[in-house]
Amino acid sequence: MFRDSGGFDRFFPADDEPSAHAWLLKEHPNLGTFEETAGFWGRYIKASLGNTVRLLRPLIILDEGHKAYSVNAKKTLEEFNPCMIVELSATPAKTANVLVEILGRELNAEEMIKLDLHIHNKASADWRGTLLESVEHRQRVEAAARLHEAESGTYIRPICVIQVERTGKEQRKPGYVHTDDVREYLLQHPGIDAEHIAVKTSAKDELKEVDDDVGLMSRDCPIRFIITKQALQEGWDCPFAYVLTILTNPMSRTGITQLVGRILRQPYASKTGVPLLDESYVFCFSRRGNELLKEVRKGFGLEGLQGLEGRVVSDSGPARPTEKLPTRQRAEYRTSARDLVLPAFMIRDVDGWRLVHYEADILSRLPWDDIDLSALEDLALGEGRGGDDRLRTNLEEERVVEPDVATSGDAGSVDALSDARSENGGDPVDYFFAASHLLDLVPNPWRGRDLARRTFEALLDRYPAEQVEANHVFVLEELRRLVEMERDRLSREVFHALLASGEMRFLVVAENLNFNRLPAKIDVPKARRANREDGSPYQGNLFDVTTEDDLNQLENKVATYLDQQARLFFWYRNRVRKDYYVQGWKPRRIYADFIVTLRGDDAGEDDGFHEVFVVETKGVHLKASEDTAYKRSVFDICSEHARKADWAKFVPAMRSKAMRFEVVDEDEWRARLNGMLFPGRG
Repeated sequence: MFRDSGGFDRFFPADDEPSAHAWLLKEHPNLGTFEETAGFWGRYIKASLGNTVRLLRPLIILDEGHKAYSVNAKKTLEEFNPCMIVELSATPAKTANVLVEILGRELNAEEMIKLDLHIHNKASADWRGTLLESVEHRQRVEAAARLHEAESGTYIRPICVIQVERTGKEQRKPGYVHTDDVREYLLQHPGIDAEHIAVKTSAKDELKEVDDDVGLMSRDCPIRFIITKQALQEGWDCPFAYVLTILTNPMSRTGITQLVGRILRQPYASKTGVPLLDESYVFCFSRRGNELLKEVRKGFGLEGLQGLEGRVVSDSGPARPTEKLPTRQRAEYRTSARDLVLPAFMIRDVDGWRLVHYEADILSRLPWDDIDLSALEDLALGEGRGGDDRLRTNLEEERVVEPDVATSGDAGSVDALSDARSENGGDPVDYFFAASHLLDLVPNPWRGRDLARRTFEALLDRYPAEQVEANHVFVLEELRRLVEMERDRLSREVFHALLASGEMRFLVVAENLNFNRLPAKIDVPKARRANREDGSPYQGNLFDVTTEDDLNQLENKVATYLDQQARLFFWYRNRVRKDYYVQGWKPRRIYADFIVTLRGDDAGEDDGFHEVFVVETKGVHLKASEDTAYKRSVFDICSEHARKADWAKFVPAMRSKAMRFEVVDEDEWRARLNGMLFPGRG
């Protein structure tokens, strides 16, 4: 742009007019020249496009003007010598010179935005229920759009924007909603094809091809669902986007605030007269009603949508690896630590004993026919979907709690949904889709279908089909909750039966199971080193370094106390998903917090360890939780079987060692540790 070019000669003096060049440079000192300093003939101006723009003193019209307030951005714009910079912005900077302000009421009066905004905050913490309900609502909106098109010829294809927590290939982990989780779930829904779904992230932009081809608003575009994390937070909107589904952590307050503006633009800036098509919808879960309204109002503003706190936040993909330092076991513990082998539940196989796996050895043995669904026979159904918050907000200050009805708007949308349900092979409910809601609990879809059929048929005997249909998301959530409880009950019975028969045992085996021995070295992130509560370094830690991120407040208290005891040989902070675990009768493995080794009671004994404690700590708020009770039960079984004479017959070095498993609660941690260290005292 700033290279000399023959196409712009007429804007500049001839090469043999040095005085004219000098005069022009005096008028416009920032014009680019061939020389940095004046020579005998002075400085000659380049005939470039950049210099031409500077001479013409252009009017710059800058969209999303609030982005251009960095030092470099302002410098770039000012160097074009503009006669004026006109900014267009929904969120002008505080220093902006606002000349014209279009208020929200004016936009609404011009039929440019979809208000009211309906917020459905589900009480359930299961993201699948939230997604399911938003999918079905989008279907109702599309049914209304088809009727409207038949009457008016106006084409609208409602789109659901779905925000997830993770997007990168390496980021798909339990406990987080990933792009692929949502795509797979959507594809199980009748009527949703792969071409209906697009992913928009910084690493994967499936909308670009559509934008380059026909555009999202074309009749030839099939997209009905857009999955994103942050890539749509500003600078993108499509009038066909009606539904926003937030599947991120309920504690995060950014999703609704930053994405709600993406669904507010009214198609063709003209109201249809159909309520479903003139309003917008947000689906989320487990959020507080008042805070939710604050987030939304912050998102589109009470007056003029000026509260759209829109910053471009690109989807960064996989995080940059944290720099780590390798560290080895302390020299004084290495020999003894090498002899420490931790027990695991093993199952008898053709060639001996092998590690127990939940799916292969517990879940596969479940008597699924024994699942008791009788608790659902008395399930009370409301006229709609009870238990969830339904809010409506607009440009006024009032909060409106909507009646909890199954649908709103055009009756044609209900008929369309009923027509869709009639395509289920004559069944009143799509039982296979209901089974897909249970797949992570009941891997066999035929068994899942049978459980769903039994549940819905019992309810259809007591309620009209329309009422069951209106509550079917609620029914699925209750079914899922009960099936999970029953699965765990039956799994526990299978687990105990295997132990009682001797087919499964709690054993120490010589084989390296990749978790039953303590690591010889670990990689520690470059972070602040954890110390005792008095600030002195740990002395009894198996490794030289433990970081502050590895220990919470309770764990630091426990580590400090252990570190100060004469009986301690060493302690080790067991790492989640990397080190030792116990597989019980529930899917998730139990990773304890500490592996603690103690010397013998007599001072004259050698310096090796004689006792091993596997310790899990729990805060006061978790003491009575179901998870704590489960871990305590499993650990009691472990301790009981570790007392058997032959538990370590395969590893001679462990035969003389005592081992216990303990769950230590915060309100009694010191007493419990004293009982471990000084049995029989006090």
